[in-house]
Amino acid sequence: MAGHRPRQRFDRRLVLGAGAGVVALALVAWLAFGGHGRPAPRGAAAPVAPASGGPPAEAETGDPAALASAPSRPASPSPPPSRSPTGSPASGAQGRTGQYYVTLYRARDNTPPGSGEIAYPTVHREAGGTGTYSDPVTFATSKAELPVGTIVYYPYLKRYFVMEDDCVDCDREWAGRGYRHIDLWAGASTNAGIVDCEEALTQDGQVPVIVHPAPTLPVDTTPLYDGSHCYRPR
Repeated sequence: MAGHRPRQRFDRRLVLGAGAGVVALALVAWLAFGGHGRPAPRGAAAPVAPASGGPPAEAETGDPAALASAPSRPASPSPPPSRSPTGSPASGAQGRTGQYYVTLYRARDNTPPGSGEIAYPTVHREAGGTGTYSDPVTFATSKAELPVGTIVYYPYLKRYFVMEDDCVDCDREWAGRGYRHIDLWAGASTNAGIVDCEEALTQDGQVPVIVHPAPTLPVDTTPLYDGSHCYRPR
């Protein structure tokens, strides 16, 4: 049979040698990838082989060697102190101070004249009050300027007032040029002396008034006019 090449012998030693090489390469690759199919993270502790010869186990997080080799993390910065909407440290403070032209009125120039009637009864049925936070004195202004029921504190007279009445001049001034004006109830007296008292307690121009004040501000409940004497701010 011409051209026929004799069959070569099967050599077991070559097969066994090749198999051992493949196993060695696989073991090296397994160790290089941390035994989990992915590279071990930088700085991680080396796997610890168990005594039984099984696959390596990862070091426990409480192990001093593992903790020493782990990368350190910077401490988290302390949170900033809470701030109020105005940007000042939160303190529970209330109120805002605005500039208002402050006048006074009495029963004699009320509508109807000589009465204590009010347009928006809120705390009182008629104009009145002692000046405390729980019993503020009536004041009048435009509803567009300060809503009905708004409480203000007037430092000059050391007492609280509540919006319960309308003021024609205040309506016109606010609608025309946004001029702030509030009119405070001076009392029910019809004595002519109350007119002089109102004039004496009206300051020139616009002055500080606190809107939505804290309830703990100093109060003087002395009547603005007691029928013979006018209150003197101090």
